[in-house]
Amino acid sequence: MGFHTFNKDHAGFLDDPIRYRFLSVDELLAHLEPESEMTVGDLGSGTGFYTDHVAPYVSKVYAVDVQEGMHDLYREKGVPENVSLTTAEIGDLPFADESLDAALSTMTYHEFADDSALAEVRRVLKPGGKLVVADWSANGENVEGPPLTERFSLADAKAHLEAAGFTVEFASERVETFVVVATKN
Repeated sequence: MGFHTFNKDHAGFLDDPIRYRFLSVDELLAHLEPESEMTVGDLGSGTGFYTDHVAPYVSKVYAVDVQEGMHDLYREKGVPENVSLTTAEIGDLPFADESLDAALSTMTYHEFADDSALAEVRRVLKPGGKLVVADWSANGENVEGPPLTERFSLADAKAHLEAAGFTVEFASERVETFVVVATKN
């Protein structure tokens, strides 16, 4: 499976409230269980659509995106004070070992999910740290999102995470997407 990044020219979609059809803020926060002292990484943050919703509930959010242009668009919107924009590949995160309490990936897992990237996410999470993944399902109807050939199934995502040293605590497949909540062993 080849990985790609979201086309910056279509970034307007990243701020479209239609995205709540696939992952509501309440659902994300319920799975993340944020606390005021937490440091969180938003992996594939894009223009900060979901980052902005997590920021009020935690101490620090690293908005990680491989495209500096996405950060430029985020800056134009306004970045909360406790959000640090970080340009990096998920497979090469610039964080110390065990420095994040949690991480989230909203509709970006299919863009980076390989053994080295998952090992890197595991490296930066504290023991027991939580990873919340919501992404397009290979079993979806393909009405929205990337082509089915670029997606993972829920079963494949769970297997990848478990092989990378995570324990899957919750998994749910929906019409077009799936959600997996895993903790670092």
